[in-house]
Amino acid sequence: MPRFDRSHTDDLAAFIQASPTPYHACAEAGRRLEAAGFARLAETDPWPVEPGGYYAVRDGSIIAWRINGAEYDSFRIFGAHTDTPTFKVKPNPDTGAYGWKQVAVEVYGGVPHQTWLDRDLSVAGRLVMRDGTEVLVDVDRPLLRVPRLAIHLDRGVNEGQKLHPQAQLTPIWGLGEPRAGEFLEFIAAEAGVNAEDVYGHDLFAAALDAPSYLGKDQELFAAWRLDNLTSVHAGVAALIAAEDTGTRVPVLAAFNYEEIGSMTYSAAQGPFLESVLHRLIGDDFEVYARAIAASAMMSSDTGNAIHPNYPEKHEPGHRPIPGEGPMIKVSANQRYASGAEEQALFRRSAEAAGIPWQTYVNRNDIPGGTTIGPISGTQLGILTVDVGLPILSMHSARELCGAEDPGHLAALALGLFTH
Repeated sequence: MPRFDRSHTDDLAAFIQASPTPYHACAEAGRRLEAAGFARLAETDPWPVEPGGYYAVRDGSIIAWRINGAEYDSFRIFGAHTDTPTFKVKPNPDTGAYGWKQVAVEVYGGVPHQTWLDRDLSVAGRLVMRDGTEVLVDVDRPLLRVPRLAIHLDRGVNEGQKLHPQAQLTPIWGLGEPRAGEFLEFIAAEAGVNAEDVYGHDLFAAALDAPSYLGKDQELFAAWRLDNLTSVHAGVAALIAAEDTGTRVPVLAAFNYEEIGSMTYSAAQGPFLESVLHRLIGDDFEVYARAIAASAMMSSDTGNAIHPNYPEKHEPGHRPIPGEGPMIKVSANQRYASGAEEQALFRRSAEAAGIPWQTYVNRNDIPGGTTIGPISGTQLGILTVDVGLPILSMHSARELCGAEDPGHLAALALGLFTH
């Protein structure tokens, strides 16, 4: 039986199930925020300045904030991202050969190809209509499959196989001759709209396996999109709970497109967050500059737990494991935005939260990935620290973390907002 309070991780499982794409994650986050009294604002409308909770959505990114008093002079920002490596449906998806109907897809982000083979996949995303409105769609049942070549036809498969992303990762979805327009007609029908009125789409393959606990004492938690819905969910929970923040404004900034470089108008390299902060402070640059100088940001993304089968891939003096709390990520080359000031900010937040914590550093010969931390910190000129949960199988269709760690991450975010 589990030895911990499962309530937060159970709620994370429900959040993941409701959020197969960035657009669904924003909708689910918004639903939870509105249930807690937050109001959605349109960027084209004037914004209120009175105390309250608010949020805005732009292209799969969401920024939410809470004004707890009439006077405020700085921000505490918890950053995350809403996207995940997967396969994106191409504009003209209908393809196939030899009696198979297939769906043309493009690799989105750093996908470990083998984890997506022989797996039942769904399709989810958004449709943009003739009138500019957006309709979310989630088929939520087995629809696609990328079949593996039988071992009899590839005797060297266990010696390593490199899959060609154009020729060997195209999923099947039926039998017969492909017909132009058929797949989008099907998706439109699933969404309850007319295919002729669909003027654009962002559709993705989605893993269907439900989140689950595993291990002798259920101390492990497995799901798709732990990277990085653990952070989005933690930020939403912390923001809702952040009722006492003095003159600081707690902010959740969860961006789309992190997995492909963040270079869009709604991503971390874009002006979305800076625009929101400017609107909250007003037109006086002196006041804004002072607020930014007094502010801080925590960029939260998953990181690599030490793998018991590949210990040589990890820095020997820093070996985080699931169950021991969030990590501060440190990089001398600023792959992560964490220097001495930032480390102190992290430790103060962790102490305020009363949680365990760990340190992550890449091997000198394996530089690892990066996050929104260095990007947003540079864009805003704001003190930023990189943190995250240690997980295994990052970017896989099924990732693994410690079952208690998501709750610790939410507590860390609340510590940032309120310490």
